[in-house]
Amino acid sequence: MASSEAKVRLDLNNPVFQDNLLTLQKPERHAALDTLNKIRQLTWNHLYLDQGLKWEKITSIKPPQGIDAIYSLRITQSRRATAYRDGDFIRLLTIAPDHDATYGRK
Repeated sequence: MASSEAKVRLDLNNPVFQDNLLTLQKPERHAALDTLNKIRQLTWNHLYLDQGLKWEKITSIKPPQGIDAIYSLRITQSRRATAYRDGDFIRLLTIAPDHDATYGRK
């Protein structure tokens, strides 16, 4: 059973997310890894409230069947990642090239 007081567990296994992460330029890749390290130390309540991450529900994209909602969060200063919560896991999906792409506007 998922709890808001549970530590966030990372799922980085999505091949699109991996490709997005590993093809970032070195400074952005390091910033993204720092953010992932920060996330894994947070509880879900802290992740939801963290002003630096800005966890937001994406309403402009219909989530796939079996997923309640897709969310975005700031993974670097200039990029946002998409993800969803699955129990205690954050399942990371993509790292968008720009803000608009995160919300399906491009």
